[in-house]
This record gives sequence, structure tokens and C-alpha cells, in this order.
Amino acid sequence: MDWVERVGNLRQWAQNGARAPHKPLLMLYALGWFQRLPQRPMRYSEIEHDLSELLQDYGPTHRTSPSYPFHHLVSDGVWEVRTDSGDGSPGTGVRALRESGARGQLAAGLRGALSDDPTLLGQLAQLLLDRHFPPSAHPDIAAAVGLDLETAEGIRVASGPVPGRRRAAELRGRVLIAYEYRCAFCGFDGSIGRVPVGLEAAHVQWWAFRGPDELANCLCLCSLHHKLFDRGVLGLDSGRRITVSQEFTGHSRAAREQVLGLSGQAVIGPQRGSAQVAPAYITWHTAQVFRGEPRVPEGV
Repeated sequence: MDWVERVGNLRQWAQNGARAPHKPLLMLYALGWFQRLPQRPMRYSEIEHDLSELLQDYGPTHRTSPSYPFHHLVSDGVWEVRTDSGDGSPGTGVRALRESGARGQLAAGLRGALSDDPTLLGQLAQLLLDRHFPPSAHPDIAAAVGLDLETAEGIRVASGPVPGRRRAAELRGRVLIAYEYRCAFCGFDGSIGRVPVGLEAAHVQWWAFRGPDELANCLCLCSLHHKLFDRGVLGLDSGRRITVSQEFTGHSRAAREQVLGLSGQAVIGPQRGSAQVAPAYITWHTAQVFRGEPRVPEGV
């Protein structure tokens, strides 16, 4: 059984480029659970709150019940569910899952493979992160699901071939040149010697969701604003002005200056002759990543 292939091809609801990372989030949660408690199943009523928070924090902008991935992941052959009365899931009804004592865990064959091959857990975790989430979110998601990637073996094996990393480095170079080594949101332009630090190439439509490696789909952002952009705190409107989510709260001077004060500001760059962010990618980010409604800029 090729578990890497099976986990990499989880069937997901898809429509018009919408994100549906419900199964990947449950799989990551299950891998973290297995890392800590390899023989213990997960009772739905015990993990329902955790799954709800994962879907709220890292899932699509519309709410989805955690009962859906808990039930439907069985069809991918990597997950099994039992109730107090025997094998099989009672369905997606929350009440049925609770009252039946439904318990889920990784499929028996996968548990055996994970036990036999210490590198497999790290490979599967990195595969799921790479295929469904932007790199800036990987450490936060791993922490949220209880995955210790520092001790999981095989991470380097799963992180992709050298050509993929080379393409990422080449793209970053093109993006930094286009934006003249400045964050497009705040203008940060730090370097140590001749080497820029804290500046990154940010995909607007995520690479994991077929966002192309081209300037029209990228911004040069500092590390802080890259993470906030990928988490939906910051976005862009059709005029390429910065939007700030109404759901963001911050009362410190830094929060006011580095986040709230950006609302309505025009993006800095790119230089003349370089492609600006294309409207189609802004539309995708607004629909799939940006959280809630944008704040009204001060003075408007």
C-alpha cells in the first residue's frame, strides 16, 4: 500500500477553486494524536471542539461542522470509525456521532506502516502541509494539531526535490527585484550586509491551490505581513489597496501602526514594467482567505 500516494490524493469537495481542507486538517490532527497516543482512538465528542477550532482558524471562511470530515474521511481508506455497537460511522449527524460513542482513528494498515517506518509520519505531515496550506502557516498548524515536526523523522525527505526549492528561490529573487527590496505593505527594506532579511515572496492565490509562480500572483512582503496576509487579516481590494479584516483586534501601538493603520493604503510597487497583481488572484484571496468584511479606513 502506497500511503504517501493515498494521503496525497484525499478526495475533497471542489467548486470554482474553493478551499476545502477539512480532511487534511483531520488527518494532520490524527497524525499528531498518533504521535502522542498511537493505540488510542479519538472519541468524536472528545475532539469535536478541537476540530471546530481548526476549521475556524485554518479552514475556509464559511463554517463547516467537524462531523463532515470525521465521517467522510473513511471513504479515502486512511481512516476508520467504530461506534459502541460496532464498525461503521453513523453518518454526519452531530447528535448521532455523540450518542453512538463514535470513535475514529487512522486505518489499521496505516497505523502499522507508521509503526514500522519512523520516517513515514513526517513525510505524510509535510505532504499535507505543502499541498493544502501556505508555508507561512505550517508551524502554526503543526502546533495547533499537536504535531512535533522537530522530532518526526523524514521531514527532509518529504519537503520536495531540489529543483522545486530552486524555483522558489528564483521566484523570490524576481519578486524582490520587482518590488525593489521593499515590503509592498509597510516598506520594510532591511538587509544584513548585501543580503535582504525578513522579505519574502508571497503568493496571492496559494501555490497549493494552483496559484502560479509568476509576478502577477506575487507580492514582496515582510515576514509579519506575509503571515497576516496568508491568515486573512490583510487583503487587497480591486484597486490594489490594502484591506484589514474587521475580525482583527489589536490595541498596542504596534498593532495600530503595523496593521490597522494599513487600511486603505495603496500597495507599494512594483516598479514600472513589472506585472502588478492580477485581479483574478485578488478575487480568489478575498473569497478564500480574507476573514469576514474589511474595516472602513479612517477618515473615510
